[in-house]
Amino acid sequence: MIAQAIKTLEVTIEQVLRDHPYADLFQALPRVGIVNMAQIVGEVGPMLERGLTAEQLTAEVGMAPVTRASGKVHTVGFRHAANRAARKALHTFADNSRHDDPWTADLYQRARDRGKRHPQTVRILGRGWLRIMFACFRDGTPYYPAVHHARHRANTA
Repeated sequence: MIAQAIKTLEVTIEQVLRDHPYADLFQALPRVGIVNMAQIVGEVGPMLERGLTAEQLTAEVGMAPVTRASGKVHTVGFRHAANRAARKALHTFADNSRHDDPWTADLYQRARDRGKRHPQTVRILGRGWLRIMFACFRDGTPYYPAVHHARHRANTA
């Protein structure tokens, strides 16, 4: 009974997503499911429409760290003033993507090797993915993993 209701909801969400213009832009994101795609489109999509920069977007979603400095004291902390629903959607996606995407897995491992904790590392991944989503939206081009990986290899070589 419950399984059938969940399946019905997923089919309905998938039908609505098919008609949404952002679904084509982000369809090839690694390990993004139907529900998570709907969360990203619903929460991050309106922020993209407002014409924010990628840096403003990462702050509004809560993926950018907060730096506090006073005298000799300098701390970097978690951003609490943020769109929590968008942060949760992006956090879920970023965490899932590291299992299927070599660029994300490498970025995750390098951050962990620097001593970052898992939540911090996932926020680092989220910032990277937000920049990619912002570029896709700005240019009106869908995300293509092969193109992204080729550019990444060219920049690191």
